[in-house]
Amino acid sequence: MFAAVRFLWNATRGYRFAPWRSPYLRWRVETYSGRRAESLTAKSVLGFLWTSRGELLRFLAWTGELEREARKRV
Repeated sequence: MFAAVRFLWNATRGYRFAPWRSPYLRWRVETYSGRRAESLTAKSVLGFLWTSRGELLRFLAWTGELEREARKRV
């Protein structure tokens, strides 16, 4: 859970009150879903997050595992 919050905090830097405007998140949604970043709105981003929530949570869990492994090796 902490890894998910940290990822979102870092990914929305400068756009915390409107994360759907974040160029990084728009790019990630575009590359993952195939939707054009220019046409993304708050509704479409939130809809994407809701429909893909299982896959996104697994991705965030995986990134947390990678961070833990990286800390062990340092």
